[in-house]
Amino acid sequence: MVTPAPGRHGDAEQTRVQHRYHRELFPALHDWERTEAAIVEFTGETGPKGLLGLDQMGHFGPQGCDLVTGLVRDTFPDDRLTLGELGSGFGGALRYLADALTTGGGVARMYGIDLVPEHCAVSRRITAAQGRCEVTEICADASDVPLPAGALDVIVVTGSMPHFPQPGAVLREAARLLRPGGLLVVTEEVSLAPPGRGPSAAFHEVHPPDVFFVTPLPDRLRQLREAGFTGVVRRDLREWAVALLADRLKVVRLFHGSVAGIYGAEPVDLIRRTLTTAREEYLAGRLLPSLFTARRAEAA
Repeated sequence: MVTPAPGRHGDAEQTRVQHRYHRELFPALHDWERTEAAIVEFTGETGPKGLLGLDQMGHFGPQGCDLVTGLVRDTFPDDRLTLGELGSGFGGALRYLADALTTGGGVARMYGIDLVPEHCAVSRRITAAQGRCEVTEICADASDVPLPAGALDVIVVTGSMPHFPQPGAVLREAARLLRPGGLLVVTEEVSLAPPGRGPSAAFHEVHPPDVFFVTPLPDRLRQLREAGFTGVVRRDLREWAVALLADRLKVVRLFHGSVAGIYGAEPVDLIRRTLTTAREEYLAGRLLPSLFTARRAEAA
């Protein structure tokens, strides 16, 4: 376990706000041992894929992680990688990636970086219970991570971009952490808007503005450039994401009783509204679900 140095724990107000929101949305995940048993009973799967599909109901889940895995494999097909995730939450995506990347070179070391101590504590419990020695949780602000410069080959952000109040600072820190030529992969779920537009009032009712921060696409491209990234590629995920959230809403509707038994009735209703409004924003073009890749500039 890596313990951040004093004063590197991030903004206390954001820690409180993010913890409160996620606690209300996913209270059952803080009681992971009971919840895990319920998820396994529901899905019939004991591996990361079945677990991730439900512990990231509000995100792109295993399907999004598969997109990330493919890009990492294509870039480093035979390397033993050191990988970090910024905004790793309960660590589901990180552990999924650890298993998905076992083909080829695989993973030498993985770091999950999250601001909220309670999230890190749950993630550590799960990591320990699964006997994983390659995963280390770091409780720290994503813009101020206690790792040396150039420590990582790959950095991923799987849906956490909207939770960063200063995404430009996070991207600069990502560039610092990556070795020259290192890879950044970001899934933008509800964090990116077209120029001159933004999400609706209905979206903000279930995505509080002090928890979700939306950035116009031109600003994101500028932030990546100013951080020192090159070869920036954006893949438009609109059609894919609309279909994915429709499928997820179908699961919530068809298996409402089982899902409510895992999460609780009120959180399931909030998850349904969260998914519904996100999908509506995609269809209306007010949010741009995207997949970004970029490389840390090579040393001169």
